[in-house]
Amino acid sequence: MLLVTGATGFTGEHVVRKLVAAGYRPICLVRSSSNITVLKNYGLPLRYGDLNDLESLVRAFKGVKVLINIASLGFGHAPNILEACRVNGVERAIFISTTAIFTTLEAKTKAIRLDAERRIQESGMHWTIIRPTMIYGTERDRNMARLLRYLRRFPVIPVFGSGEHLQQPVHVEDLAGAIVAAVDRPVTYGKAYNVSGKEPITYNELLDLAAQALGRRVVKIRVPLNFAVQVLRFYEKVSRKPLLKAEQVLRLNEDKAFSHEDAARDLGFSPRSFEEGIRDEVELLRSKGLI
Repeated sequence: MLLVTGATGFTGEHVVRKLVAAGYRPICLVRSSSNITVLKNYGLPLRYGDLNDLESLVRAFKGVKVLINIASLGFGHAPNILEACRVNGVERAIFISTTAIFTTLEAKTKAIRLDAERRIQESGMHWTIIRPTMIYGTERDRNMARLLRYLRRFPVIPVFGSGEHLQQPVHVEDLAGAIVAAVDRPVTYGKAYNVSGKEPITYNELLDLAAQALGRRVVKIRVPLNFAVQVLRFYEKVSRKPLLKAEQVLRLNEDKAFSHEDAARDLGFSPRSFEEGIRDEVELLRSKGLI
């Protein structure tokens, strides 16, 4: 039996659909408050549990031989998940991490994610870790969909810093394909893979390609990085729910280019270019009347 955590999330929805298309009938771990409409449409078996509640996970993982853990490793749930696997003798597990573990910034979740990866690697299971870059592709993504809505409304966008640092977003469909491909590939046991878009582009190029896909002309206004960070840190102190944080701006000024050569070799991973992917996302959002 194969069980998926995070099945109702942005990435999880695509993974479940590809699993079903590949002939699997995954069990989906959900909370009582989860929106399970899509899962019901597939007629998939559900098990209820909470990643904070070890006993519920032990019950939910009963009889499971393969785990695909899409739920974020950044909230400290890895010990519970791994213990539930140990108790139930889960033999194979694929964990979705993130290339954000390589940030040079002291991000709050970095230590948690690194500890989770260490525990996975010491678990004794046939584990595989997949680390995507920034994920995009539908209205549910937290990055490109928001950017596209902004660019659709406004002809000017601030660029904090030079805008020349590299980005390599990965389309959610390409990521989901890599995850499903890993299930039955022993060559991936005990390995971690960075999964990224076809090629790195600068942030300036990313903005230009997004605007081009929209058929818009956008003017970029450069804002000195140090000034922007100081202003945003003050803004974070006075705002309960800041719309933009200094850490986000600093991350845009780190190179986030990652080779997916290993994933191409072992998983047959062949991602689309950002130009193609953002064009697909624009068409999707337009078809749903969202831009």
